[in-house]
Amino acid sequence: YEKPVVLALPRGGVPLGVEVARALGAPLVLVLVRKIGLPFQPELALAAVVDGDHPEVVVNEDVRALSGMSDRAFETAKARGLAEIERRRALYLEGNDQVDIEGATAVVVDDGIATGATVRAALKALRRAQPAKLVLAVPVAPAQTVESLRGEVDELVCLETPRPFYAIGAYYGDFGQVGDDEVIALMAQARGSR
Repeated sequence: YEKPVVLALPRGGVPLGVEVARALGAPLVLVLVRKIGLPFQPELALAAVVDGDHPEVVVNEDVRALSGMSDRAFETAKARGLAEIERRRALYLEGNDQVDIEGATAVVVDDGIATGATVRAALKALRRAQPAKLVLAVPVAPAQTVESLRGEVDELVCLETPRPFYAIGAYYGDFGQVGDDEVIALMAQARGSR
């Protein structure tokens, strides 16, 4: 890739992002995106929000219709998501500027994709930054989600598309939660190796 920049979705995408950035000799950047889960099933993405001058929100309309969530409750959940993004920005970036991706090959990585709402929001926001090429690279995702995301990127790399697809964690030997401390340490490591 020409002028690659690796963009990881915290928290789960950061360990993978470090390895991809190292392999490509590229800087590692965080895409501050937050899933808005259902109140009774937080891992199921109702929507996702990416911060910026104009926050990007992607809604899984079928999940929203089934949820019965009111507009007011949705706006409250969105505000909580943006507040968490700000908390993470202060904690993870510690004043370090993000890398400009205009004209670069933006390689977006995460630990896997389920519904696609979170990564779709990230891709829409990143497309506005005008990378020369937008690549999505994940280890595992449902085949149907992969197909629905192909039009959002210039290239899509997904190592496994199991049928049936259960959950991302089912395809890992160890799928422990990546904590804030681990993200901070990995980002410091990535900055030190540039």
